[in-house]
Amino acid sequence: MLFNSLQFLIFFPLIVAFYFSLPHWFRWILLLVASYYFYMCWKAEYLILIVVSTLIDYYAGVMMGKTGDKRKRKKYLILSLFSNLGLLFAFKYFNFFNESARALFNHLNIFYNVPAFNVLLPVGISFYTFQTMSYSIDVYRGDKEPERNLGIFALYVAFFPQLVAGPIERSTRLMPQFFEKKKFEYQRVCDGLKLMLWGFFKKVVIADRLAVFVNQVYSAPTEYTGMPLLVATYFFAFQIYCDFSGYSDIAIGSAQVLGYDLMDNFNRPYFSKSIAEFWKRWHISLSSWFRDYLYIPLGGNRVAKWRWYVNLITVFLVSGLWHGASWTFVVWGGLHGFYLMFSIVTDKARKAVARFFFIDTVPELQAFLKMFITFHLVLFAWMFFRANSLSDALYICTHWLPACSIQGLKAYCDTWFSYWGSWGYLMKSEFLLSIFCILFMEFIHLIQRHESIRHMLAQRPRWYRWAIYYGIIVLILIFGEFTKQQFIYFQF
Repeated sequence: MLFNSLQFLIFFPLIVAFYFSLPHWFRWILLLVASYYFYMCWKAEYLILIVVSTLIDYYAGVMMGKTGDKRKRKKYLILSLFSNLGLLFAFKYFNFFNESARALFNHLNIFYNVPAFNVLLPVGISFYTFQTMSYSIDVYRGDKEPERNLGIFALYVAFFPQLVAGPIERSTRLMPQFFEKKKFEYQRVCDGLKLMLWGFFKKVVIADRLAVFVNQVYSAPTEYTGMPLLVATYFFAFQIYCDFSGYSDIAIGSAQVLGYDLMDNFNRPYFSKSIAEFWKRWHISLSSWFRDYLYIPLGGNRVAKWRWYVNLITVFLVSGLWHGASWTFVVWGGLHGFYLMFSIVTDKARKAVARFFFIDTVPELQAFLKMFITFHLVLFAWMFFRANSLSDALYICTHWLPACSIQGLKAYCDTWFSYWGSWGYLMKSEFLLSIFCILFMEFIHLIQRHESIRHMLAQRPRWYRWAIYYGIIVLILIFGEFTKQQFIYFQF
């Protein structure tokens, strides 16, 4: 079931109405049934995977809670990790490694005939797998008491607002909320609905509109050169942000309507002044997961410098592989790891250059240059993330800026308007509307630097607030792309 579907617009109000009409101790049953139904709308058979993962992790947690012996606890932790990662590998990564091995052996003229595992990738498997793994690790460490109520634990694994694309919640934060008695609070419900409305705007008005052009160019990049590739790459940067942050807004907002607080997943990431800051603002639940469960256990930065670099590269290579079973994602993750390592190595040199050119004496200019460079480093990496293959990504890298001379720049200017005729799928008005929507969103982000716009609107007169709300609804209805475009991160 997609958030941007008529089915969800019927499903969600019904669940909210039943939820607040039921006694407190029956509500978790309703939410669990609703969550399982929500997931079964994609492919009912794959609900078995969630149930199996839930039962194994529940058993492992209970057994770890019965013993203080570290070695025995580790056995149950290994059971949890092995079963979760085994399922994830079988359904998501087996074919990737199998085909990579086949290509290698064929290159060496060695016979290799292991068949592919032809199954549909279960939607959201990476998200709920990491969520259950964090529970097992927390119980093993002693940070969380094992949950004895199987139903509550199952709800923690399958809670429908964040089941298929996060945020990846921690058991120490979300699970206790299921025991709290939730009352219908008008202001909280309104705040949740406002956040959902903003998420729908980012998804159907901005992301899905940009997707029309991005998909057309990136599905056959060798048919284009120069400006179309450049514009498609810029558009994708905003498409993926609006698509994923839009989902997160709807997820967080829908949970808030029901009385639950999910962690923020985005914080204006394109305003970051460094790659390190970018990863503190982008997909926060995943980056913090890797920090707490992989980077720090590897030693973090509390090791020799060369080992620190290895830790950074390892985390980002795994992060890239988490996003997809393709070498394009591995390269994308490796690039971000390299960016961080390079920034550490060149820190003193960059500060010296800033002092030499007196850039550090103008804080506003320095901040702008840092944001500009960081954004374009991220943009370059996005090419590999979006490309269908490494060969496509390399083609785009070598053909998106042919205007490296005055003659090339003049050719751009001469042929710019001719593209309107060849881009029949993206009329000039659609292009300008996309640009306007991006600028409007970034204007809102600038306003929210110091205070949430929801809180700012709450201080305005009622007529002003409702004019804004109805205005956004009208914009969604008029300019929204209602083709049921799937959220990008569902594939992960």
